[in-house]
Amino acid sequence: MDAAARRLDGFKTLLGHARDRLAIDIGFRLWDGSRVPAGLPDDAIAVAIADEGAVAALIRSPKLDTLANLWAAGRIALVNGTMFDLVKQRPRVRTKDFLKTLDKRLTLTTAARFLTVSRGGPWPLEAQPDERPSSGAPSENKSNIAYHYDVSNAFYALWLDREMVYTCGYCTDWDNDVDTIQRDKLEHICRKLRLKPGDRLLDVGCGWGALSCYAAQHYGVTAHGVTLSEQQVAWGQEKVRRLGLEDRVRIELRDYSTVTGEYDKVAAIGIQEHIGIDNYPTYYDTVHRVLVPGGLFLHHAITRPAKRDDKTFRKKRAEFALLTKYIFPGGELDHIGNTVTMLERHGFEVHDVEQLREHYQRTCKLWHDRLVENEAAAIAEVGAVKTRMWIAYLAACSIAFERNTVGLYQTLASKRRRGPSGLPPTRADLYRDMPAGPAPTAPEAPPSTGESGPARPTPVRSSVRPR
Repeated sequence: MDAAARRLDGFKTLLGHARDRLAIDIGFRLWDGSRVPAGLPDDAIAVAIADEGAVAALIRSPKLDTLANLWAAGRIALVNGTMFDLVKQRPRVRTKDFLKTLDKRLTLTTAARFLTVSRGGPWPLEAQPDERPSSGAPSENKSNIAYHYDVSNAFYALWLDREMVYTCGYCTDWDNDVDTIQRDKLEHICRKLRLKPGDRLLDVGCGWGALSCYAAQHYGVTAHGVTLSEQQVAWGQEKVRRLGLEDRVRIELRDYSTVTGEYDKVAAIGIQEHIGIDNYPTYYDTVHRVLVPGGLFLHHAITRPAKRDDKTFRKKRAEFALLTKYIFPGGELDHIGNTVTMLERHGFEVHDVEQLREHYQRTCKLWHDRLVENEAAAIAEVGAVKTRMWIAYLAACSIAFERNTVGLYQTLASKRRRGPSGLPPTRADLYRDMPAGPAPTAPEAPPSTGESGPARPTPVRSSVRPR
């Protein structure tokens, strides 16, 4: 038996041993066509390893960066399942108990045989710079935004809703489809801002212009949307022309911090994640500067749970650092306590804070499933590497929201002034039935990425009819 055959034979023995100790049902398909266990059915969920260099790379550098490169290159893949299926197959024993029963001699002997094996290739992500917080400079902001959002409008159209909304949807029913939850989200935002005809709305980080156009069409506002994505601006401006909204909606390529003028309402839906914690004062000062006294500000952002102190909070977990390096360069998340504190420190009165974590779990799952369904078209548009990375990122986000390691809050505030706020005495106006829309095209149960998912909240309904 030659060296390569001995490596393969030892690796199969180790995989079988580890699989038995972990008590998992997932199998393995190896580079020579063999399977672990040997009788693994063709339709079984399995991890496919394309070459022995992938094993050698993981042994020498057992890091998430290594795994991300191997995944992006297709050298490690899932067969007959998704990451959601993989998570459900969690080991039935604890890690420390598994390590106690693992054959140490077999493990070390097998690993030693791969130490001199070439790691092979390709390594498609190695050119990406190490992740770091954003400096806040407009040029760096534009570069970071372009990396993620200027991938391809056609690519995003494959899996977003028909209005191209790329933020957390709002589920009045957990079975609603992606078009419905995004329409209802736009409506929910407009209600929270108490938009009315003649209002001047600033849409910070406007994306493809969905909120600006919706608010102009349904609430009679004049909207100004700003984004640093050239492709989003092109799409948004074409949409404005197509809808005949040129006199009421302006979509502009501009850094948020350079906006001037006065606005009655400001919406910042999913932009703070790109700004960087050190640059928050500029963000809040900018909104305060352009908002009229008593004007309303809706801040919508992903968060992480607070830690015992700021220094600990600023340390990124390995998986989050991976996300910001390869998906959202320059990105950082706040915790809701600091969000409220920063709003008050910068001259705002906070009126309402709403957690929408489970809504984002559902949104990301819908996006993931649509991208998987359109995987071939996505690969044709942006390539296999980008497609595989986005599939993994959307799955990981949905899983993180379900596990409550990240959250999503909408915080409504006003520019502080003396006297009444002018807001209604209750929230009843926010929770009327949403306007009728298209029926779900493919109803399904809400995703559960573990053995037992979160409880399903009861949607709030009322007998009051919409406008």
